Amino acid sequence: MMRETPVMGATTFNLADLFEAAVDEWSDREYIADERQRRTFAEMDARANRLAHHLLAEGVKAGDHVGIYALNRVEWVEALWAIFKIRAVWININYRYVEDELAYLFDNADLNYLIVEPEYAERARGVAPDLRQLVIGPEYEAALAAQSDVRDFGPRSDDDIYILFTGGTTGMPKGVVWRHADVVMALGGGIDVFTGDKMQSPEGFVEKGRNGFALVSYPLPPLMHGASQWSVMSQSFLGNKVILRAKFDPADVWRTVQEEKANLIMITGDAMARPLLDEYEASKDSYDLSSLFAVSSSAVLFSQTCKDQFLDHFPNLVITDAVGSSEGGANGITQVAKGGVAEGGLRVKGGRDSTVLDDDLNPTPPGVMGRLARTGNIPLRYHKDPVKTAATFVTGPDGTRYSIPGDFAIMNEDGSITLIGRGSVCINSGGEKIFPEEVENALKGHPEVFDAVVVGVADDRWGERVAAVVQARPGTSPSLESIQEHCRKHVAGYKVPRQLTLVDQMVRSPAGKSDYRWAKQVATTDGS
Repeated sequence: MMRETPVMGATTFNLADLFEAAVDEWSDREYIADERQRRTFAEMDARANRLAHHLLAEGVKAGDHVGIYALNRVEWVEALWAIFKIRAVWININYRYVEDELAYLFDNADLNYLIVEPEYAERARGVAPDLRQLVIGPEYEAALAAQSDVRDFGPRSDDDIYILFTGGTTGMPKGVVWRHADVVMALGGGIDVFTGDKMQSPEGFVEKGRNGFALVSYPLPPLMHGASQWSVMSQSFLGNKVILRAKFDPADVWRTVQEEKANLIMITGDAMARPLLDEYEASKDSYDLSSLFAVSSSAVLFSQTCKDQFLDHFPNLVITDAVGSSEGGANGITQVAKGGVAEGGLRVKGGRDSTVLDDDLNPTPPGVMGRLARTGNIPLRYHKDPVKTAATFVTGPDGTRYSIPGDFAIMNEDGSITLIGRGSVCINSGGEKIFPEEVENALKGHPEVFDAVVVGVADDRWGERVAAVVQARPGTSPSLESIQEHCRKHVAGYKVPRQLTLVDQMVRSPAGKSDYRWAKQVATTDGS
């Protein structure tokens, strides 16, 4: 039914306000679906209101930290909106953590309450027996049934807090503290990553949704990962539908795309791209994927080899590779062309507030390597870590405040940025800096390599040597010589691996991020 008077959008950039504005505009539109259940925008809002009232009855108040410890499911999203509705702060929890890791996170995050998947409830109680929790299932449903679905909460603010705990692939996870208004700009679509245009008012999200057409978005990584959180939230503000699945399974992904008529899938690099491509190549006649027109990747390496394979199968597919971080937001994006340059780093269109700085925090001249930085809408701090805060969130000589997450990059003459790699995993071999991502990109073009991580291990002559930890394709066993021959075609000689360790299964985070600590241990043991 057409409205005589269009519903206005939000009046703040608060996340809950933006979602409620979408609910008011598209109340009857299907919003979200997982394996078990589906919700319209209005149904989601009503249940989130009930959960918010339950949290208030439990004593949760504005500013309190509520953990979400679950797989991808509708209740994850209900919980995030409920938490923000009462101006509390969600804490994302890695469902693969063992007890010691959970104990660290629960303590560091100052949890006041926990919403938990049934299979993880006992582990959570063992770690924090006094922490109040709500178990998803009958207990959760009873709690909601006992509360009102009326949206009767007080006003909210642009200054409400959002915390994103990082993946912790090179150390323990850190909580990045953002204002709602800043994170909406940096990660939620408030700044257009292609044009650099900045949303001038909160009402702009509903207006943008009205001017487009409803998409079906399918983020594949777990919601504990920031890329999936922002895929869900940014689509929500525009009135789009979101598909969720508890676990990543390539065949199930393609079946879901077919059944739900998904238009966009969001992946995290090769860890998802390669299994998806292998499944499609083996069973392409089993799937009707005509609805799919876009694939976006973020957060980890998405090799040119995989991009080319996607375009071989789907020539009209729009593929984007985004560069960003929990600490800095979106730093750049590129639309992928077949046969793009696979060496020298990923070149992206720089974001509106992105730059490259030298050691004195001045912008580097074109062609000179420095550290990728972002200004404008950036985080406030790391939670309870003043030392890391001081190292990452810095003020330049001219008074400009920057976020410098740790990536090395080069600003090019045309304003684009070439990403080189993370400084925290940089290899120093004979005085030469080698960034693992560049070598990994080259390795993944080898026909017998399914997955690869590159690390530096101790070397008596060079200080460190380049070591490749490789998961081979089934039925193959690549040799160091064949690996070296392949890599010499793509990277300089000093970057070519000097050691090869074959593993049966690569260890990665649920979001597909490389576990460099594990790889270094494996390579060191193999090379000793």
